Amino acid sequence: MPATDLIETDICVIGAGSGGLSVAAAAAAFGVPTVLIERDKMGGDCLNVGCVPSKALIAAARTAHEMRHGASRFGIANVEPDVDFRAVMAHVKGVIASIAPHDGIPRYTAMGVNVIEGAGRFVDNKTVEVDGKRIRARRFVIATGSRPAVPPIPGLDGVPYLTNEILFDLTERPDHLLVLGGGPIGIEMAQAFHRLGSKVTVFEAQKAMGRADREMSQLALESLRAEGIDIREGAMVSSVSGEAGAITVTTGKGDEAQSVTGTHLLVATGRKLNTDSLDLEAGNVAFDRRTGIDVDGGLRSKTNKRVYAVGDVSGGPAFTHTAGYQAGLIMRPLLFRLPAKMNADIQPAVTYCDPPLAQIGMTEEDARQKHGKIDIRRFPLAENDRARAERKTEGHVKLVIAGGKIVGVHIFGDAADEMIGFWCLAIQKGMKPSDVTGYVPPYPTRGEIGKRAATDYYSAMARDPRIRKLIAFLRRFG
Repeated sequence: MPATDLIETDICVIGAGSGGLSVAAAAAAFGVPTVLIERDKMGGDCLNVGCVPSKALIAAARTAHEMRHGASRFGIANVEPDVDFRAVMAHVKGVIASIAPHDGIPRYTAMGVNVIEGAGRFVDNKTVEVDGKRIRARRFVIATGSRPAVPPIPGLDGVPYLTNEILFDLTERPDHLLVLGGGPIGIEMAQAFHRLGSKVTVFEAQKAMGRADREMSQLALESLRAEGIDIREGAMVSSVSGEAGAITVTTGKGDEAQSVTGTHLLVATGRKLNTDSLDLEAGNVAFDRRTGIDVDGGLRSKTNKRVYAVGDVSGGPAFTHTAGYQAGLIMRPLLFRLPAKMNADIQPAVTYCDPPLAQIGMTEEDARQKHGKIDIRRFPLAENDRARAERKTEGHVKLVIAGGKIVGVHIFGDAADEMIGFWCLAIQKGMKPSDVTGYVPPYPTRGEIGKRAATDYYSAMARDPRIRKLIAFLRRFG
């Protein structure tokens, strides 16, 4: 092998999504020789076909919804928006384009990162090959993410269908969008397209938003259905048939079979890990095609100590922010030889429906199973002055308390995705309700809502006759 074909480096990162980019940038900032391999687009799924375009579409859809229904709350006439769907999708592409340079090859090259375009694969436990080049590294970081999983439904392979990878390339609005999957992607896109003028039907084989706290997910689903979105739970799809513009989804069998025909079909039934082309066996990297690379608590491969995994392939929560967190975590051993341990319990989750549903920590169901006796405290947005002023009073904050500590927080309501940030810190630091009651949020903000819920935890003290007697006794001394 010619010497020019071999690149020796300290760190080799495979995958330029959120986790991979964070590792490469941090390593380069400390002057560590780093190679970054990407077979598709820099920025990965999140920038190009995931978080960024979906949130841009949701923002446009929310604007349309507010024009139809929100203005009259303030004495302003509602109007039916003239939705130019092509222009909406141009807005989505424009947002991606505005962020892309931040994740682009020129920026990372300027940092000192050697960016190689192509599909990397292991040839042995310390070497990766990509487009004829071989990279030998002290450490490898696998951050290849995931892609849409397409279920083996009879007839599905014979009809045109959308996934998040091509959904944002649409230029004409679907008349009737059929959505397979009631998880975050399916629910978010269902509401967005409904608000932009599409009829939408969602099919979920089990419970929609099934990973969320049951009480809070029911609130969200009731709100979505009230808008006119047809969400069918327990709807196991038995077959798909038809052609472009006339696709039929059938659920159930025999006398219980029901069919719905729409113009477009979105498959949002989960994710499949991108490990197929890595030849992990050659690299002595143990993995499971469903759960990911077999790593220890520090995200290091149990079979090849040169290899770390971050993001979806690590087997942890499949969130962009988790990949970023994991990237920061593994920099401790990669650069400083310090120990690191992944904490899955401090990873927040948000479904960006409107109002959004956000959570951190344990659900009520999980907490009861683990701790037995728990305390639940709620406070409604309807009793918050800022929410009243903005006529956004739907939903509430729910605290799950066990052993005197806050172990879970769930918020359904306007700005829940922003409010959850404070509670991420509270869970991470093991805060008690008393810690939160000492927090001073500015008035009027929604930050007061959580404090009121925590304060309510101590409301029983005001009714305790022993406390009342103590106060009466102390009053005698002036």
